[in-house]
Amino acid sequence: MTPDNAEPGSAVPADEAGVRYDLDGPVATVTLCRPEVLNAQTPAMWAELANISRKLPGDVRVVIVRGEGRAFSAGLDLSVARGAGDSSLTTLAQLSPSECADRIAGFQSAFTWLRNPSIVTIAAVRGHAIGAGFQLALNCDMRVLADDARFSMAEVTLGLVPDLGGTKRLSELVGPSRALEICVTGRRIPADEADRIGLATAVVPAAELEGAVSDLSAAILNAPDGAVPEIKGLFSGIGQRSYAEQDRTEREAQTRRIRDLLGTGE
Repeated sequence: MTPDNAEPGSAVPADEAGVRYDLDGPVATVTLCRPEVLNAQTPAMWAELANISRKLPGDVRVVIVRGEGRAFSAGLDLSVARGAGDSSLTTLAQLSPSECADRIAGFQSAFTWLRNPSIVTIAAVRGHAIGAGFQLALNCDMRVLADDARFSMAEVTLGLVPDLGGTKRLSELVGPSRALEICVTGRRIPADEADRIGLATAVVPAAELEGAVSDLSAAILNAPDGAVPEIKGLFSGIGQRSYAEQDRTEREAQTRRIRDLLGTGE
C-alpha cells in the first residue's frame, strides 16, 4: 500500500484484499476491485478499508468510493460467510455474545469512518449495491447514481439484520416507516425511485457517472477548507437536536469560523 506521503496521482496496487486506494492531492479514491464477483465483500476487504481509514493523509478532503466493473457491490460474499474461516457465520455463532458483537464492531469500523466530519465522502454507484454494498453507500455523505443503479437491503433474505452502520442513515434519509419496509422486504430499489425518496444525491446516465462525481468533488474542493467540515458537523446528529440546540450549534460553528478566518482562533 502507498504510504501517507504518497505523491499526488499515485496509486496503490490492488492486493488480495480486493481494495485499491488512489491518491490525487486532496482526493482519495477507494475502489472495490473484485469485478468477477460483482465486488462481493469479505472480511479481508473490510480489514483493508479500515486500514485505509487509519493511514488517510490529513490533507485529504474528499473520499470517493466506487466499484470496479459493472456493479458497486453485490454485498457479502456468501462463499466466505458460509465457509469455515474465522469470520464465517458458523464461527461467529460459536463465539460468546460479547465476542460476536466485538467481532462485528470490527467489521463496522470499515464503514463508519466514512462519516468522519473532516472529510466529505461520495459513493459512485453503478449497477447493484446490495446488502453490505448498500450500507457502504449509505455511510457516505452523498450518493451519485448511474441510471442503472439498484439498491437492496437484502440481509433479511438470509435471516440476518443490517449491521454495518446503514440503518440509522437509511432512516434519516427516507423516514423510519419506509426504512423498515426496505429492510424487511429486501426489495430492489431502482435509481429513479432512489432519487424520488431521497437516497440519491443525483442520478446520471451511466456513461456520465465518473464525470459527475469528479465535478461534485471539484465543487466541494472549491469551498474554503475549514468551512466544509463545520458545515458537515451542522448536519451530523441534526435529527436529535431541537431548534434551539441547532441554533446554538450554528452559533458555535460560526464563531469558530470567524475566529479562524480573522486569525484569533487558538
